[in-house]
Amino acid sequence: MLDIKLLRADPDAVAARLNVKGFELDVALFERLEGERRRLQEQTEQLQNERNVKSKGIGQAKAQGEDITPLLAEVSGLGERLEAAKDAFADLQVKLKAFLQAIPNLPDEVVPEGKDETDNQQLRVWGAPRSFTFEPQDHVDLAEGGGLDFETAAKISGSRYVVMHGEVARLHRALTQFMLDTHIQHHGYKEVYVPYIVNADSLFGTGQLPKFAADQFRIDQEQETYLIPTAEVPVTNIYREEILDESLLPIRHVCHTPCFRSEAGSYGRDTRGMIRQHQFEKVEMVQLVHPDESWDALEALTGHAEAILQALNLPYRAMLLCGGDLGFSASRTIDLEVWLPSQQQYREISSCSNFLDFQARRMQARFRTGEGKIEFLHTLNGSGLAVGRTLVAVLENYQNEDGTVAVPSALQTYMGGQDVISLTR
Repeated sequence: MLDIKLLRADPDAVAARLNVKGFELDVALFERLEGERRRLQEQTEQLQNERNVKSKGIGQAKAQGEDITPLLAEVSGLGERLEAAKDAFADLQVKLKAFLQAIPNLPDEVVPEGKDETDNQQLRVWGAPRSFTFEPQDHVDLAEGGGLDFETAAKISGSRYVVMHGEVARLHRALTQFMLDTHIQHHGYKEVYVPYIVNADSLFGTGQLPKFAADQFRIDQEQETYLIPTAEVPVTNIYREEILDESLLPIRHVCHTPCFRSEAGSYGRDTRGMIRQHQFEKVEMVQLVHPDESWDALEALTGHAEAILQALNLPYRAMLLCGGDLGFSASRTIDLEVWLPSQQQYREISSCSNFLDFQARRMQARFRTGEGKIEFLHTLNGSGLAVGRTLVAVLENYQNEDGTVAVPSALQTYMGGQDVISLTR
């Protein structure tokens, strides 16, 4: 949530920055709400003061033996007016809060303008796409009926699910373990295990609710609980309503979970294979840092995700997202896109974002400085990596003409020394 002081100081400047995200801030409505808030606050304070003065006068009159009946009538009328003003002020605060909750985070000054992913800015490219001596297959043609079974998954659950078998399932697990070990042993993250079901407060805290309710799998109407869309939600919310000591910063967590998304806004997109599914797995990196350190932390976190791709020798590029492609809560996001030979293009495999204090304000996640001052944390997260998409990239980039797949050297110890897998059950 934005700091309301920014809006009060210069709503037009805030509106101009939000336009980069394609969000139109209703400045006139905000100014009407603010004007009404000030009026009701002043009225409430005046009535409260007036009632206090008259109540004091009643006490003095009573002590002097005077008839206080008329004074009591006046105070009673003031009390009714005061309660009405308080109720109106409370209603106005609800409207103002709802208005603020719908406003996305401000894009950082370096975020380029643009409408969608075609306007994202390339930062760097790593590795060269492999030159095949044969026509490479996509992961579905390569492994369907063997290691990947979409038909059975559809029978069990519906579309956009997969059953994995044999060495493909083991390769998927090896990727997960390799990512976790790398981030823990080399990048300084502490592993956490979290629930896969969260409440509405948690989804609100990281910005998925209320705006993206349609994208969530809601599992209990009465308790308002949901399957997690990403480990970002439960891991970041560990620190909701907490005040940490500054000496504990930075906090770095890594977490492996399944992720569940309805994909309500992606109808008809990537329906083939494993690129966009309702259930998938990620190894997620989450950082909570001092405000002075968050931009450096974003570069470090992005580098940690890149290290996985480099260790697997998968060509990729880093893209700075334009305003139109930037998420609701993010101030700046760098996407990593891996090369897929079958599509002859790069596809997103990790998003690394700095949210500044936006999520922390929603969660009331704070820290106490050495001087005793309470400040909001800055939060960041990034996939390190999306496991299913990494599996797709390995299958396609390491495929052999005979239909087998070479195992990247970084994964061979996790595969019991195997250097090649066959795509059978």
